[in-house]
Amino acid sequence: MNLLQLKDYSIHFLNTGYQEVNKWISGRDFSKIFVLVDSNSHQHCLKLFLEEIETDLEIEIIEIQAGEAYKSIETCNQLWQTLADLDADKASLVLNLGGGVVTDIGGFIASTFKRGLSFIHIPTTLLGMVDAAIGGKNGVNAGALKNQIGVINTPEKVMIDPRFLSTLDQAEMRSGLAEMIKHGFIADQAYLDTFLDLSAFSVEKLSELIERSIEIKTEISENDPHEKGMRKALNFGHTLGHAIESYSIKNDNFPKLLHGEAVAIGMILALNLSVQKQSLNKNTYEKYVKLIKTYFTKVEFSEKDISEVVKLLKHDKKNTKGRINFVLLSNIGQPVLDCEVNNEMIYKAFEAYKKA
Repeated sequence: MNLLQLKDYSIHFLNTGYQEVNKWISGRDFSKIFVLVDSNSHQHCLKLFLEEIETDLEIEIIEIQAGEAYKSIETCNQLWQTLADLDADKASLVLNLGGGVVTDIGGFIASTFKRGLSFIHIPTTLLGMVDAAIGGKNGVNAGALKNQIGVINTPEKVMIDPRFLSTLDQAEMRSGLAEMIKHGFIADQAYLDTFLDLSAFSVEKLSELIERSIEIKTEISENDPHEKGMRKALNFGHTLGHAIESYSIKNDNFPKLLHGEAVAIGMILALNLSVQKQSLNKNTYEKYVKLIKTYFTKVEFSEKDISEVVKLLKHDKKNTKGRINFVLLSNIGQPVLDCEVNNEMIYKAFEAYKKA
């Protein structure tokens, strides 16, 4: 892969990435390095990562528990205190080594401690590589409500090392795949159609697919960093997806879903809403629902489940003036922003999901 040079930071890939990052660190006057990991990345990724980092600076390892439940202000309080106890100062560098939870919370912690420390993301999951570590969004949940507290602040660099993906189980890989499919829906039908063939999602082609997803997200994010316009398209499938994910977190009687698993459901629902609201071709709808179902198992929703999910929509960050705003499609690669959808249409979409 080639280096992707962005306006405010750069993304380095394995072939030259560590050399460039090491050179960059040595050329800066940092006082100390803090590596944030969770229990998973500590066990599976830290040793490999430290073998690649060349520095005479003191390195402190800070570990948090793995899982969305720990992406919270409570964890932030612990991390802020830990940084203070370990004498972190304005010249400290934070390296966030982990999946989306680690890069989200690590970027938020670094952005707020002493009014801002330099930080680098090293995503270790597919979801992190193609989505969470890209675009500058950092933050935490408020209880079960997704990403309610945070900042937009780009890391100094992002380091992509596909070797970390060998540590993931199939569910985690599928979670990242959902975001890659989303990028195809909103920006590139040819890219989306590569996933119609199961053999396309192979180890040999994975790096190429990752790079294309990063290109799509960075182009959109750079042109609209604060989500005033086209960056909203990245929320395709996420309005209901986030509500479903939040419901999954707080309800012990409902299956626990990873972010991508919830977004996959959200995309099927958004495709149906696109048929209802934007006259998306029904054959197109059926073709791409089948694609999503190839990778993701259908989840059963009771009437109560649906009712509770709909109630959670009012907390979506994209809402304005009491309106629940959806991203829909008039065609593949043609997102329509700020679509207001009523509850009747949402229930109709859930009914279609049950029958799909």
